Amino acid sequence: MTTEEDARSFLLGTFVDHSGVPFPAIVIADFAYPIRDLLRSTYHAQGKEPPLTMIDVMEGWENNWPALCTAATRLAEQPDPTGRPVGDLQTLAPIRPRQIICAGANYRAHVIEIMADHASSSAGGDSRDERRRRAERIMDHRVQEGQPYAFIKPYSTVLDPYADLEIPADSHQLDWELELGVVIGKAARRVRQENALDHIAGYVVANDISARDHIARPDFPLLGLDYIAGKGGPGFLPLGPFILPAAFVRDPQDLQITLHLNGQVMQQSSTSDMIFPVARIIEFLSVHMQLLPGDIITTGSPAGNGTHYDRFLRPGDVIEGTIQGMGLQRNRCVAERVAPGMVMHRKFVALETS
Repeated sequence: MTTEEDARSFLLGTFVDHSGVPFPAIVIADFAYPIRDLLRSTYHAQGKEPPLTMIDVMEGWENNWPALCTAATRLAEQPDPTGRPVGDLQTLAPIRPRQIICAGANYRAHVIEIMADHASSSAGGDSRDERRRRAERIMDHRVQEGQPYAFIKPYSTVLDPYADLEIPADSHQLDWELELGVVIGKAARRVRQENALDHIAGYVVANDISARDHIARPDFPLLGLDYIAGKGGPGFLPLGPFILPAAFVRDPQDLQITLHLNGQVMQQSSTSDMIFPVARIIEFLSVHMQLLPGDIITTGSPAGNGTHYDRFLRPGDVIEGTIQGMGLQRNRCVAERVAPGMVMHRKFVALETS
């Protein structure tokens, strides 16, 4: 049987043709081959229907993976007429996850940059260089003794990789955060980091869009940040275009990640700068929740967000994000259309305590 050691490399995606019905497919040489066709005989022999969605594919990942490898090797040597040019199809987000979990403050250079830039991070009025050195010590200690930090994004944040991103009419600080997304292929609960990568089906480009002016809660600072108001808007997670199977990624901690705004590089880093690597994040999350096949975990964003440049997204902007081997997502920013009578965001203001 063909395995990942001798399988031809391929990608996973979800597409729509003239029928209007989405279908998951493997992608080889810019041709998409519907997975339902590739696995139909195998599933029918078991008295089952083949996968209709990428979630279905992930639910049976351990059995589907070797079958997909076999099919990919055959198709690479002899293309099949079931293949459809990707350019003739509409490319959707490769998966619609049931759960989206995001790691925050997970790139060393990014966190140090934030702490050095803000005098409030220092109680003694230190210089910027002194704040930076202090931040570096804190990050070193965090690596040794700290824990990952995570939050949840709603299902409705998922945006197709080439769709327009609506800028909320009531936000003036919409920011980008390009991140490596992890796709879970096997349920995980209380797994050790030594075994955590075995639960990954693949990796995907994700952009954790954030409304910075909605995230802080000065009216009740003890509750921390408001991730629904700040990160939960429709389309606040452009995803894809493709899932790169984990077997074709030599090391998830050695991937280049790049974001362009209107053609200008804004973020360019390596996943090697993560404070907590992918395996450690999965271990932490699986201690506190049940990870399901098809879940997406975003792993933090490197330096170079709009906050750093004091440059936020505006209608007409084009953001492009890529991580090596996973394709390029491209989203044009458009203004939200608000109908009369719709409720707008009410600014959070500090409450009087006296």
